[in-house]
Amino acid sequence: MNELQGRKALITGGAQGLGKAIAELFVQRGAYVMLADINEAGAARTASELGPQARSIRCNVTVAGDFDKAVAATVDAFGAMDTLVNNAGIEIVKPLFEHSEEEFDRIMKINVTGVFLGMKHSASALVASGRGVIVNMSSAAGTNGVPLFGAYAASKAGVLQLTRTAAAELRPLGIRVNAVCPSFVDTEMVERLIPTVEAIVGVPFSDLVALKQGRLGTQLEVAEAVAYLASDAASFTTGAEFLLDGGLSASLL
Repeated sequence: MNELQGRKALITGGAQGLGKAIAELFVQRGAYVMLADINEAGAARTASELGPQARSIRCNVTVAGDFDKAVAATVDAFGAMDTLVNNAGIEIVKPLFEHSEEEFDRIMKINVTGVFLGMKHSASALVASGRGVIVNMSSAAGTNGVPLFGAYAASKAGVLQLTRTAAAELRPLGIRVNAVCPSFVDTEMVERLIPTVEAIVGVPFSDLVALKQGRLGTQLEVAEAVAYLASDAASFTTGAEFLLDGGLSASLL
């Protein structure tokens, strides 16, 4: 399948995890990708692994100037930029009222302001491409209250509202904007939070996942959703949230 043939994408948080998985699938489907990550060495390493269709650049998503440079680098490398995947983000796992103000501010800055800056500073290039697409990485946590993930859930709910508003405002300019909302997926981020969740909840994480969503999602399943939304197959889809949660949010029990 080459439904992304010729696409020119900027992917934030592309050094590892979901960002890397998305970049790999995009390249397999014929796209060119610029991997933007604060981990400059990691992004360069991933780009090298992906071959001539990939490039990398250091980008702190909370700094507007870094996004300007990343967009310019994408256009310079590939001749245009028609796709933005706002994937970069962090998690903090603890009871809501145990968050420090600094922790709360940091998660909002990266997860929400970073998405806002990405869309704002990519819009002109996306319009110029004639087929602009934005895919924002939200979370199933952004659709409901989630104990231990309060600040994270709030940040991902913010991403959903930014997505809806941007979709409405950018539709006349020919840009589609959608969000992908995974639950627990087999990533390094989830691996890091397992000991904390188990210590607080007192239940093996594997049992919790099996009960609530059947199994962990895979990085490829998330990447496939992003690839679909970036493709012309989703040409009538904008302002949507794609929930990938194994039925987690469908049941009260």
